[in-house]
Amino acid sequence: MRKFFKAVAVVTLFSVCEKFLGFLYRIYLSRSIGAEGVGTYQVALSVFGFLFTLIASGTPITLSRLMTKYRAENREEKVAKAITAAITYTLLIAVPVCLICYILGDNLSFLFADKRSLKVFFVLLPGLIFTSVYSVLRGVFWGNKDFLPYSIIELLEEICMIVVGIIVITFMHDKTNGALGAGIAVITSYALSFTLATVVFFLRKNRLANPKSEFKPIICASAPITAMRTVNSLAISLVSVVLPHRLIAAGFTEAQTMSLFGSAAGQAIPLLFIPTTLIGSFTLVLIPEISENYYRNKAHYLKNDVEKAIKFTSVLTCFFIPVFFVCGKQIGIIIFDSADCGEYLTASAFLMLFMGLSNITTSILNSMGCEVQTLLFCVAGGVLMLASIWFLPAYVGIYALLIGFSFVYVITTVLNLFLLRKKCPVKPKVVKYLLSAAAITLPTVLLGAMAEKLLTDYLGIFFTFFVCSCIMCTFYGMLAFGFNLIGFEIVKGKAKNFLFKKPQKT
Repeated sequence: MRKFFKAVAVVTLFSVCEKFLGFLYRIYLSRSIGAEGVGTYQVALSVFGFLFTLIASGTPITLSRLMTKYRAENREEKVAKAITAAITYTLLIAVPVCLICYILGDNLSFLFADKRSLKVFFVLLPGLIFTSVYSVLRGVFWGNKDFLPYSIIELLEEICMIVVGIIVITFMHDKTNGALGAGIAVITSYALSFTLATVVFFLRKNRLANPKSEFKPIICASAPITAMRTVNSLAISLVSVVLPHRLIAAGFTEAQTMSLFGSAAGQAIPLLFIPTTLIGSFTLVLIPEISENYYRNKAHYLKNDVEKAIKFTSVLTCFFIPVFFVCGKQIGIIIFDSADCGEYLTASAFLMLFMGLSNITTSILNSMGCEVQTLLFCVAGGVLMLASIWFLPAYVGIYALLIGFSFVYVITTVLNLFLLRKKCPVKPKVVKYLLSAAAITLPTVLLGAMAEKLLTDYLGIFFTFFVCSCIMCTFYGMLAFGFNLIGFEIVKGKAKNFLFKKPQKT
């Protein structure tokens, strides 16, 4: 257990540093190239992300799960074969996709409402090979429970992107070139992470072997996950393509459309993923444990791990909801100088709980071999997402995106929880905890709203945000302790053991 929490602490530390730097960089981008430039860059990045998802998104978790499974079955010789099969399979798809895109050239312009995004996309495209292979090596690190090199490489990738981005964008003269500069920074960082991961892979005594016998297991196991994430990514990419067209059809100008899309997709939504990002390090370490307990038929440990993951996700996410709901306007203005972003944050705050739960439960189910079921759940939500962005922009504008995301995350969360109860031999008990964690956000929001009204005229935007956030987080924490959502007994027991521990005999 000590080793588990040490791994969580290491991954969390590096992850927080990485995401914080990325957060600062996003602020820099928003202020240097504007919401319109961010929108141009975000559309290109979304299409690139779809291609990456199509090629390699299911491979890392599949490879790590197969490595865990083979070792649980004492078949170590199959590990190197699975690694080689995953790398070969990825390259056989990534290289032809890149060549086809370059051959098609300007014929791909139909994918982009703003043709400037096509130029950014072609700058990003070679990075598809680098990041696809790196994703497989990342799966190797996960399967080996070797989280330190992975964490360091991710941090160095982020630093590289930021440094190169600032240098390149500084010498650009308009928003379009600024978006191109951001694309150059991304591909440079991908090349770095690929190089470092390859070096570390061999330094850690990993090896390659004849992959022939492992192609089928890799493809069969990764295909449902890749399909699920492809559906999700396709939905996001289609949003980037369809939503701007639908907003223009609803009467918005091209400039207004890219600005609104940049404020929502490029500024607000990444902020909504902050809790999920923080949960990611916990998930990264816990998922191999869940997979191992599942394949070794350790039902009690499996139940405890599932409960631990879901409870941690819900209570951490709910800490953020009151802050974003009450202070969304202040956050948007302080960070991005965008009132539109702030309004979107406020409207989307309660969605964060379902975003976190959907992410953690999908990861758990995939580690237990339920890839096909999670794919079907994702497809159901994706269909409703696309219907929302097609029919609703004429009535609610950019908020059609929020409604679509709500369909995706609420549906997958509910269906995932039902499936988890079915798959676990000892049923996890989480529903009461989830309802309690969500319920105590309501009085916290009311307290925060009253404080915000009283303080805004006296303290200004920044200090109102700071004071109200502290009040709400403290109040929510007190309620969580009061309703036993955060175990006071554990803290009390640890303190008692420390203060009254008997000396060991020599």
